[in-house]
Amino acid sequence: MRFNSLEQWLDWQTTLHPKEIELGLERVASVWRRLKPAGLQSLVVTIAGTNGKGSSVAILESIYRQGGYRVGAYTSPHLVRYNERIRIDGREVSDEALCLAFEQVDQARGETALTYFEFATLAALKIFAEQTLDLVILEVGLGGRLDAVNIIDADLALITTVDLDHTDWLGNSREEIGLEKAGIMRPKQPVVVGENETPQSVLGYAKQIGAELYLAGRDFNASQSDDRLQWQRSGREPLTLPQARLTGQGQLHNTSAVVMVSSLLQSRLPLDQDQLSEGLRQVSLQGRTQLIEGQPSLLLDVAHNAQAVASLRRYLDRLDWPAEVYALFGLLKDKDTEAIVECLHSAISGWYLVDLPGARGQSAEQLARVVRQRGEKVPVHCYSDFSSAYESIQGTAKGEDLIVIFGSFLVVGDALDVIDPKTE
Repeated sequence: MRFNSLEQWLDWQTTLHPKEIELGLERVASVWRRLKPAGLQSLVVTIAGTNGKGSSVAILESIYRQGGYRVGAYTSPHLVRYNERIRIDGREVSDEALCLAFEQVDQARGETALTYFEFATLAALKIFAEQTLDLVILEVGLGGRLDAVNIIDADLALITTVDLDHTDWLGNSREEIGLEKAGIMRPKQPVVVGENETPQSVLGYAKQIGAELYLAGRDFNASQSDDRLQWQRSGREPLTLPQARLTGQGQLHNTSAVVMVSSLLQSRLPLDQDQLSEGLRQVSLQGRTQLIEGQPSLLLDVAHNAQAVASLRRYLDRLDWPAEVYALFGLLKDKDTEAIVECLHSAISGWYLVDLPGARGQSAEQLARVVRQRGEKVPVHCYSDFSSAYESIQGTAKGEDLIVIFGSFLVVGDALDVIDPKTE
């Protein structure tokens, strides 16, 4: 074996390919064919979208586990541990299983250079292929059409939302980005779209390839009242379900789309209403409008684009926090910093900005320039690392205040590590 520890494998993978991101399927597909010629034998659902992918994976995973099915789930990025990315029956895979899968991928790739994400995807697929699973859920990393996950022909595709993010790779409009995400569709296979305003590019591509398209607002609808969800598929009896045990303004749409997925899979993976309901009650996911009450209280959210931050702002408005609200914030360079700051600035009493590492990371000073352009006399503080920022903000905030930690999986992951070091 090339390396004996997971840390060594991951450090090496960051040096293997000259680019952090290289979209394209040919290299990854060729390695997968050598690695597992028979492919996956499980039912596969692939999930793409600007926001809501991780929540949708978690909801889908929970309801089918409640149904007694064996489920594999692949998500990215991770918050604290790399192992979070690959789960079987709700449990993270071990370091040993990952190291073995990495060795198998390494042997199969020959001289083919793979990115960090491509290595992860192939390892996940190899692990799933060697298990007896009823369902495999794959979360797209970036876009869809050229993402490594798309080497697998899914039995059903779910597109959660389409909005502006990763514009350097995916395009500068919802139509362009929608077409990239539509690439996970397959001819004659169902695809669920979870938002009401579907880009024409998505509709056109589905028609072009003959995919079976199911749209929110047309083919299924949901509304909420207190803690209940009223859901209906066109032409069917309505269902009364509990809301998923996830907070945030987008979870109604995520839950509704996942229930539609389960309706379409009912003939192959049957669920009764009790199993569906219990799966919704039991679902959990860290870092999505996660409120941790304390002195001060914390609100953790991986929101890192304008659409997600708008949802975060609506949640804050609904909370109507009675004391000061502070922000601890870090962001990558390719994000719409101005739109994000514009959305939140009027709710924030002080900004604590942190550098993010790597070539894509934005410095705290760069963020500060955008925040200060707002013109309000709100304190702005810059830090080179999360620990320093967190220590400082804890010294400022009073017991009744709220600290919102957001902007990146890296920032929220650091927060979770500080709050509960046992998660390492």
